[in-house]
Amino acid sequence: MSDGAAYRILVINPGSTSTKVALFEDERPVLQDAIRHEAAELARFPCISDQYLFRRDCVLRWLDAHGVVLSSLHAVVGRGGLFGPMQSGTYRINEAMLLEMRTPGPREHASNLGVLIAHEIASRANVPAFTVDPPAVDEMDEIARVTGLAEIEWPSLCHALNTKAIARRVARDLGRPYETLRLVVAHIGGGISITAHREGRMVDVRGGIDSGPFSPERSGALPLTDLIELCYSGRFSKEELKRYLIGRGGFVSHLGTNSAIEVERRIAEGDARARLVAEAMAYQIAREIAAMGAVLYGRVDAVVLTGGLAHWGQLVEWIRERVAFLGPVLVYPGEDEMLALAQGALRVLRGEEAAKEYIPRARRGDP
Repeated sequence: MSDGAAYRILVINPGSTSTKVALFEDERPVLQDAIRHEAAELARFPCISDQYLFRRDCVLRWLDAHGVVLSSLHAVVGRGGLFGPMQSGTYRINEAMLLEMRTPGPREHASNLGVLIAHEIASRANVPAFTVDPPAVDEMDEIARVTGLAEIEWPSLCHALNTKAIARRVARDLGRPYETLRLVVAHIGGGISITAHREGRMVDVRGGIDSGPFSPERSGALPLTDLIELCYSGRFSKEELKRYLIGRGGFVSHLGTNSAIEVERRIAEGDARARLVAEAMAYQIAREIAAMGAVLYGRVDAVVLTGGLAHWGQLVEWIRERVAFLGPVLVYPGEDEMLALAQGALRVLRGEEAAKEYIPRARRGDP
């Protein structure tokens, strides 16, 4: 744009119980909200993908209520879903993405709806639709993929959007290009991702959904033989067991809550069990961070803690005590996925980078 006016970017980020929406003018949010969805509303839909029209209409009503005219937009960006493996960057939403998100199969997730909603609204506004650093960003070294079974590889599924955004922010704060840094970034929240970054690439990943430390509601990695016994115990169907491991693990399993605030309060009141479980989570996070130090041959410019749990001072200190030998521990509490999505679209609109084209790559084990 040559007249100096700001780019107006609509950002859509569907979560399990809400759809976050924001209107940015360049990097400044002028409207921001979380549209809450009651459990009874969502229970009407057999699958998450069936929620598409419902959530789309919620976003359209929000736009109408705030007087946002579609013709005023320059781009729409949606949080990306569980695609096949892809490089980091900003992607123009294409037909291959839409097909995968309409028929996700076992990769069902609320974030899948982001690209569908963004594409439709962008089509109505006649502007480009983007997604930025979806969870399936895959820059792993080949050696990091190998497991003890030829049929199975370690996946790259993590909180890539916030992880990459914070890594770039660290680079700016250190006054060095991201491509020159060696970082271990731990996103610690409802889910936990531990990643190693070398020369601008996320070369190893643990956590996300089914590996790494346990989190407030996810089981993390488990002893394999005991997990097999649980699978064949008759207590769960396959889908029930997946939901149990991902939604009823961690703090929920041990303490009956997924609230870190509640656990912190119990510890302050002298609850020894709550302290043990919380410190065990910190122990597992630190252990994975140290393992990523080995990935980087011990040459680590910084260990970075981000995500909602990075607000918890005691948890951060438990982690810091165990990993400070690797290098400085930098703390960036919370996450700003909405800004990260807007910034990704903005880089393309400003011509600072070219939008990538998603070309599906088969993952081992996919049909």
